[in-house]
Amino acid sequence: MKASHRQPARASAHQHAVRRALLVCGGAGLMGYIAAVVTTPVPGPTRARAGAAGVPTVAAARASEAPVMSTSASSESLMPAPEVSWDRLESSPDSGAPLSIAEVESSLVSSVGPLTSDPGRSCPHGMVLVEGQFCPSLAHRCLDYLSVERDRCAEYAETSRCFGKPVPLRFCIDEFEYPNVRGVKPEVAVSYIKARQLCAEQGKRLCTEREWTLACEGPERLPYPTGRRRDENACNYDKPYRFPDNDAYANPRTRGAEIARLDQRVASGEMAECVSAYGVHDMTGNVDEWVYNEAGSQTERPYVSGLKGGYWGPVRNRCRPMTVDHNAWHSGYQIGFRCCADGQDQSTDLGSEARDAEPTAAALSEEAQISG
Repeated sequence: MKASHRQPARASAHQHAVRRALLVCGGAGLMGYIAAVVTTPVPGPTRARAGAAGVPTVAAARASEAPVMSTSASSESLMPAPEVSWDRLESSPDSGAPLSIAEVESSLVSSVGPLTSDPGRSCPHGMVLVEGQFCPSLAHRCLDYLSVERDRCAEYAETSRCFGKPVPLRFCIDEFEYPNVRGVKPEVAVSYIKARQLCAEQGKRLCTEREWTLACEGPERLPYPTGRRRDENACNYDKPYRFPDNDAYANPRTRGAEIARLDQRVASGEMAECVSAYGVHDMTGNVDEWVYNEAGSQTERPYVSGLKGGYWGPVRNRCRPMTVDHNAWHSGYQIGFRCCADGQDQSTDLGSEARDAEPTAAALSEEAQISG
């Protein structure tokens, strides 16, 4: 979810246009523009302080200083993908060859049976009800950068600004990452396709990008589920980076040992303070989580298969950013997921866009049976 780092490509004409718009129009010119920020996680943080006034970010990204996407030298690289923070109004990032990994063997993925709803509950057991207003494009201002180049912010200003009309959502989301069991480490090395299938087997579905973001940000639209300050003691991130051995991971005989060597997960719920205002745990750090990107494509970047929250390494680990350059067959040693479902007794006016965006659990089950 290699021996050298990828070099950044030249800035695209679109990015220069965004920068000029920001310089000319100021804050008001942000309307209609969505920032795309790509960062590649590397070992160890570097600290660089912003000016006293801080640096504004839109859709959790720095539009005026956004580095461009760099492409992978290998189609089978296990290095966690550059994180792309963007909004559905933005045109796609610079395209590149899809990054894919052979599907992980089934023995690494546990099986969990369907969860049934309790009488009188809005959500099935083990799920949390989330009801609120999702902001389409959100501006935060970073006061103190851990790394400007990597878009890792230590602290944000108290205020934020929402652009666009908020979207009402009401849905259920797993309290923990799959298999959604307190005290058990979340699954990793799971592809988007497998994650959809496992959710469908429980009568659920993958969360949409909007749903996941709202559950993480909470009603106050915070950059981190724990608040405006990055706290490595609250959530499982900023662990030293360990370089993966691509050959060891690709070989089914050695993959399990390689995952164990790279693994820095903690058990679900172990980081007791890493919980959002809605009561959802471990949304940033621990493992990357697959979501359904409503604005994505099945065949090219940005893909429908998005990743949210970051993993245990020194990456952005915020609620808003999303990685969109991995296709649905990709699986990585740091990639997991959690499931969502519609809340019971739900008004048809609440969250209808989100419910219609992702295929139903029944359809996914049928699709899995047909594909074998």
